[in-house]
Amino acid sequence: MAESVSVFSENAFRSLSAMKPKRKLILAGGSGFLGRTLARWFAPETTEVVILTRHPHQAIPPTRTVAWNGRELGAWCGELEGATAVINLAGRSVNCRYHARNRRQMLASRIDSTTILGKAICRCKDPPSVWLNSSTATIYRHTYGDAHDEHGEIGATPEAKDAFSIEIATAWERAFREAGPLPATRQVVLRTAMVLGTEKGGVYEVLRRLVRLRLGGRMGSGRQFVSWIHAEDFCRAIAWLIDQPTSEGVYNLAAPLPETNADTMRAIRESEGIAIGLPATTWMLEIGAFLLRTETELILKSRRVVPTRLLDEGFPFHYPTLPEALAHLKTEN
Repeated sequence: MAESVSVFSENAFRSLSAMKPKRKLILAGGSGFLGRTLARWFAPETTEVVILTRHPHQAIPPTRTVAWNGRELGAWCGELEGATAVINLAGRSVNCRYHARNRRQMLASRIDSTTILGKAICRCKDPPSVWLNSSTATIYRHTYGDAHDEHGEIGATPEAKDAFSIEIATAWERAFREAGPLPATRQVVLRTAMVLGTEKGGVYEVLRRLVRLRLGGRMGSGRQFVSWIHAEDFCRAIAWLIDQPTSEGVYNLAAPLPETNADTMRAIRESEGIAIGLPATTWMLEIGAFLLRTETELILKSRRVVPTRLLDEGFPFHYPTLPEALAHLKTEN
């Protein structure tokens, strides 16, 4: 696995990117953590980054924002004409309690935005070259065993309490498939793991705060696997998939080496120079999740996912191991 990481040299990657013409990227629902991360990474080297958002008056430098509601066709459709890529990131945050109203919103926000983007692309005279639609690494079955590649088993596990998350993920991907066929537009599914970045609102910010409060010990048994990817590699993988004319279908966006929760928290403590981290039992997590209005599944499900297709196609990870990723993130703060 480690040897695969360096199959394609970084110089070759940069040369390939430099040869590409300037691009116009559309980020649908791009005002959140991932959207801002992508916008800042792409904007210096692209002609234009356009964010489709329900809050068009909210400045997100260095992008241009355009109003949409994620459900209906409108003036925003014109932005898709001639675009290099559409990246759909829309969807209500899963960091909430899964009561009936939130469930409806989580599901509808993903299905509606995917469906309406498909309709808009179908109407384009000069459609985008590629449409990348978000999904989640949570779609794979909870496991302590072998890692899941893009052909991994999909399904819920009572222990993980993930039935609703699997329902969302499979419905989301089904809506994306049913939006086609789009002969002039490649379609790519992004099964993304936990993205570690310094942009405000990310999970790295939360985990580091817990560690600094000396609460960064193992969570539950600590055996559950954590799949992750450095924000820079996330952005670079998106650029790679845009630039590769044969890349389509499902891709796992995750670093090659997932870690257990216990090892993940230990690595963050070491990066922060903090020796002590109090562990949290499952019952403590249940209470904490209730008070913080979230769900323990986000912590206790074992997500062991590997990016087999990216590695096989020669994508060069900058940060294939967690210590490398954390050391770099530390320098950005």
